[in-house]
Amino acid sequence: MESQLPEPQPLLALVEALRRLPGVGIRTARRMAYHLLQHDLQGAQYLGAALSDAVARLRHCEHCNSFTEVTVCSTCLHAERDQTLLCIVETPADQNSIEATHGYSGLYYVLMGRLAPLEGMGPAELDFDRALARAGNGIVQEVILATSFTAEGETTAHYLSEALRAKGLKVTRLARGVPAGSEIEYVDAGTVAWALMERKVT
Repeated sequence: MESQLPEPQPLLALVEALRRLPGVGIRTARRMAYHLLQHDLQGAQYLGAALSDAVARLRHCEHCNSFTEVTVCSTCLHAERDQTLLCIVETPADQNSIEATHGYSGLYYVLMGRLAPLEGMGPAELDFDRALARAGNGIVQEVILATSFTAEGETTAHYLSEALRAKGLKVTRLARGVPAGSEIEYVDAGTVAWALMERKVT
C-alpha cells in the first residue's frame, strides 16, 4: 500500500512532475524526489535550471522540425549533407540513433510522434502536410521512412508512403534488420546502419 503520511505540497508537486517521464510510476517518482532532496540538492537545482533553460530557448527547426536554438539547425545548414535524401523519423532520439551509425549523409524530418488514433494522434496533430511539403521541395529524390517497427510506426510509414508516392517520390523503408516491434531509439547502431544500407522500396 502507498504511504498515507501527509506530504508537503511542493513535494507532491515534484513527484507529480517526475511522473510525467515515460516509464516512471508513483513509487519511482517519489524515490527520485526524495533522492534529489535528501542527497543532491545541487543536482535538483541544476535539473530545474536546465529544464527551464531548455523550455525557454529551444524551438523547432523550420526545415526538419527537430530541436534547435536557431531558426534552422546546423544539420540542415551543413553544406556537405545530401539534400536529395530525406529520412523521416519519429523523434529526435531516433535521429540521433541514425546519426550514430555514421552511415547516412542526407537530411531529416522529425515527426515528433507517430499515428496513434486511440491517443488522439492523427495526421493533423503530427502536421503531416508540413512533412509532405518538406519532401516535395523539388530537391528531395528519395524519402527513407525510418519509423519504428511497432504497429503505430508501421501505420505511420504506410500512410506517409502512400502520400509521398502520390507526389512521384521514391520511397524506401528501413530493412527488417531492425527487429519487429522495436523502437529505433533502442536498437544498436550496427543494426540501424545495416537496415539503412538494406532499405527497401515501399
